Amino acid sequence: MTTSPSHSDDASYADDLALALRLADEADAISHARYRAADLDVSLKADHTHVTDADRAVERRIRDLLARERPDDAFFGEETGRTSIEGMPHRQWIVDPIDGTANFLRGVPVWATLVSLVVDSQPVVGVVSAPALGRRWWARAGGGAFVAEQSEGGAAVPRLLRVSAVSTLDAASLSYNGLQYWIKADRVPQLLALASQVWRTRAYGDFWSYMLVAEGAIDISGEFDLQPYDMAALDVIVREAGGRFGGIDGGDGIWHGSALATNGLLHEATLTALAK
Repeated sequence: MTTSPSHSDDASYADDLALALRLADEADAISHARYRAADLDVSLKADHTHVTDADRAVERRIRDLLARERPDDAFFGEETGRTSIEGMPHRQWIVDPIDGTANFLRGVPVWATLVSLVVDSQPVVGVVSAPALGRRWWARAGGGAFVAEQSEGGAAVPRLLRVSAVSTLDAASLSYNGLQYWIKADRVPQLLALASQVWRTRAYGDFWSYMLVAEGAIDISGEFDLQPYDMAALDVIVREAGGRFGGIDGGDGIWHGSALATNGLLHEATLTALAK
């Protein structure tokens, strides 16, 4: 799904966003071809999560292209780790080649490649590309957030994203993602307390929950046990859609090991409900 940025403000990071969209095209060509493949190679990593030949091939392709296109930038990928560099790099590309690998290997279409550029610890470009769903989301700092949906026989037309205007918990829709992570974090009582206050709960999972927040379809999404590559692309898209993204224990950004995304209006009330 080839898409183009659509906005009229200043061009900060526009070239980086254009590159990230090209990287997503390359990733989609590899991953979609391996989706539901009978000979898909699957193994377990040291942390007991799955990895496939598609994960490795996508990350290798993105890393190689970035080495050519942005040789002075650092890289941090789920499968190959960080570029060897001291301290926090000024500019680094953070990539999850397939977010939702468990879905990918089981034939569930909710998986995506996450590509982001982080400058001085702050995500400034993000692309989330889900070819099996025919959807792609993207944003750059100051440029707004967009989604494009592939229609049969037609080009994908970008649509500006905006979070919901829901302002009370009793009218809010919450996605809590994986319950087992709330158990591990010893936050089930807090989750149940929040669930009792909201209108509706679901567990959409992975990137999907956060993109639904950015679209205004749901209002709150949260989970534990995350890495920066799980969050960086999501962060800038949610924020550019008018929402707020940070950790469940408070603070903004992607360095907390957990994620809480809201429409902004519900953020403080959600943090209070989830406080330990």
